[in-house]
Amino acid sequence: MEQTPQCPPGVHRVGDDLVNFYLVEEPDGLVVVDTGLPGHRRGLTDTLAKLGASVTDIKAVLITHAHIDHLGLAARLHREAGATVWVHRADAPTLAAARPARAGVTAERSIVPYLLRRPSAALLPLRLALRGGFSPEPVREPETFDGRRVLRPVPGSPEAVPLPGHTPGSTAYLFPRHGAVFTGDALITHDGLTGARGPRLICRAFTHDSAAALASLDRLAELTEHDGELTLLPGHGEPMAHGLAEAVTRARRLGVV
Repeated sequence: MEQTPQCPPGVHRVGDDLVNFYLVEEPDGLVVVDTGLPGHRRGLTDTLAKLGASVTDIKAVLITHAHIDHLGLAARLHREAGATVWVHRADAPTLAAARPARAGVTAERSIVPYLLRRPSAALLPLRLALRGGFSPEPVREPETFDGRRVLRPVPGSPEAVPLPGHTPGSTAYLFPRHGAVFTGDALITHDGLTGARGPRLICRAFTHDSAAALASLDRLAELTEHDGELTLLPGHGEPMAHGLAEAVTRARRLGVV
């Protein structure tokens, strides 16, 4: 994907219509937020080439949560670039497991009712498989954190803001210089299973604790109170320029399906 108008300058959206991840330019190095699927390797290298950069310029990888469509290139970037890989302590065991695809926490609801309502969504697992999504490599010893924390060793000193619910360790990352918040799947603008678009919480078939996910929206609202209008950069769907406050309001109103 090319950089879209909704992305702040210096932030580049990578991936496809199924999943987003992002490359962030900082004066002291590049940061990747989430890493998509193994099949997205070419998209990342193409984006780097357009910037006159290479994989070795990536200094850190920030994982919003340990689901397979966010882990695909993490181990490879750690190995090839020497990039540090950061994840909330609660999701670190999944990232470090021998088979991360089998190690995650369970969701609240079966996927079956959603597929009965929207059979075309059955193509999602196939698309993940074709891009290598079910076999991400583990990252054995990631860097971890617990509570809200500024990650000073990471270029740009982003702030990790835990948003438990989608997974126990779901986390957003605030990059102050860009006015950008990367929310992973804690707040999205497209749910591939239901087909719904617009800011929302992802459905219960992909959510570990929906009550916690709803409560975590309060933490995102606090960011807008202190930092003004921030750009939302979700794991799925279109970014919303200066739209975090509106996105939180709309997601609260919709609840979880």
